[in-house]
Amino acid sequence: MFMKNNYIGDIKHKNILFLQGPMGSFFKRLDALFRDKGAKTYKIGFNAGDCLFSHRDNYIPYRGKREAWYDFVKRFLREQWIDQIYLFGDCRFYQRIAIKAASELGIEVFVFEEGYARPDYITMEKYGVNDFSRISRSRAFYDTLDLKTLPEPSPEPAGFSQLRMVVSAVVYYGVSNLLFFMYPHYRHHRDFSAIKEAFFGARSLLRKWYYRWNERGYLERIKGTCSGRYFFVPLQTHNDFQILEHSGYGSIEKFIFEVLESFACHAPQECWLVFKHHPVDRGRKEYSTFITDQARQLGIAERICVMHDVHLPTCLKHAIGTVTINSTVGLSSLYHRTPTITLGNAIYDIEGLTCKGMAMDDFWCGQRAPDAQLLEKYRRYLIFTTQLNGSFYGRMPDFDHCLAVENASADVKSGQVEVCSNTPLPCASVLPTCVQA
Repeated sequence: MFMKNNYIGDIKHKNILFLQGPMGSFFKRLDALFRDKGAKTYKIGFNAGDCLFSHRDNYIPYRGKREAWYDFVKRFLREQWIDQIYLFGDCRFYQRIAIKAASELGIEVFVFEEGYARPDYITMEKYGVNDFSRISRSRAFYDTLDLKTLPEPSPEPAGFSQLRMVVSAVVYYGVSNLLFFMYPHYRHHRDFSAIKEAFFGARSLLRKWYYRWNERGYLERIKGTCSGRYFFVPLQTHNDFQILEHSGYGSIEKFIFEVLESFACHAPQECWLVFKHHPVDRGRKEYSTFITDQARQLGIAERICVMHDVHLPTCLKHAIGTVTINSTVGLSSLYHRTPTITLGNAIYDIEGLTCKGMAMDDFWCGQRAPDAQLLEKYRRYLIFTTQLNGSFYGRMPDFDHCLAVENASADVKSGQVEVCSNTPLPCASVLPTCVQA
């Protein structure tokens, strides 16, 4: 067996703190589950939306200023003898400060995030997620693994409901905006206007129908005349912490220009470059004009294609190679055996999987497909140690395998665990002096 990055252990009689979860009732349901397992739980919220999706009997509102949050949460952790903290994302301000305080007190932190292996999984890891994950990025580690010891993933459908996600977001933003005066000092990690979100949502819906009509025939061309003749560039959301924290890019535009410039100078003349917008940004960002303008200046406008809602797996399957910053689409690209290069920090950027260490200028003509056996070992290990089969807006994952006490000794004694020693914990990041201990 292997030590799982999402192994919780026995929570009976433990004191557990929940911070912000994904918008909706997921953390409220998890809170109830942990209580049934014998834990004493608390929930600290920062706005009326957090309060709405919490139990009333263990909810603690934080209405103070950001500068006072460090002292507040550290004192709370001590006074309530907290054993574990559960939160969503590890880059938001309040979460980062809480992780720092917990680390100083030796308290375990478990971080939830969208699934690395979507659509049937969500991520839960101890220490951190994405570039803060402790999962190994050494090829030598995976080469030594025996596939027979890693179970073949067989997930059940997660039952994701887009309607439930949209309704949860609308209610969360609406209540938080309506009752903003109850938490006057709260600052969200992104724009927190319910009116803007409603506008973006409506525009996204309209654009989706327009793109569906405007992009008729694109899929057939991808599978037909364009198959094996293009490089694929999946764009990420403009305000994603994967971009803001785990890459060297300050904007998606900078990434786009760098890719276009390299493609113009070094890619074979007969090849195309296909960009695909991220669906979450559909109502917020439109890069088509920027891409075509830059391509025209570089003299490659006739070799550029910009898409929005064409089937992603098909785009990956028929591409020569994929260029990404650090999107989980890169993992999907590898699963389709498509050569992939990452230009930011990605947990799957491993020698033998991606074109790690290769300059982008060389990728266009020297791309390498992933090692099939290494990929299978990595895939199984990643899913077994960091993923939960379920959804934030669908079927609740089964946490029993994370809580089973009888498996703990076998996991620890196996010694089959390695952490990524060159990646700092989120709490080690630079913090404002006003919240330093």
